[in-house]
Amino acid sequence: MSDENKIHLYRKRLIPAECLLLDDDIILYADHEVIITKWHTIRPKKTLHHGYSCYFLERGYKVSKFYDHENQLISWYCDIIEYEYKASENSYIFTDLLIDVIVYPDGFVRVVDLDELADAARDGLLTPEQMQRALRRTDKLLSVIYKGAFGKLQKYIDDLE
Repeated sequence: MSDENKIHLYRKRLIPAECLLLDDDIILYADHEVIITKWHTIRPKKTLHHGYSCYFLERGYKVSKFYDHENQLISWYCDIIEYEYKASENSYIFTDLLIDVIVYPDGFVRVVDLDELADAARDGLLTPEQMQRALRRTDKLLSVIYKGAFGKLQKYIDDLE
């Protein structure tokens, strides 16, 4: 992909407040529905080393496959997101709406960071509409998982790995 056609991805966090260009992420595939990337952690972690992410643009979540330093699967990590596309820069700014869903290799599912969602709403970091979208997207993602259809989302990454 030539530089003028290169897609630029940004990760915007509300807590802590930051917006980072993901310039080291490798885009493996992109269309109007999904963007799939391969990456290494931005900040070194004790266990998390690298992974893959699939941004489901219209669904409002990002599904990531997390690996450790020995290339062993840690978990599937799902961020609830929204995005803004800037055509003039061919860039996507993905805002993390704080709720995360973790699916472990044994199938155990955890929903985390609801306390951060509550804090962000209290502190005015989220609009009421963003909070509603975050909760509805989490509900839809959990429905996919509980119906046994999470494999369809995982397949996007597994097919490119």
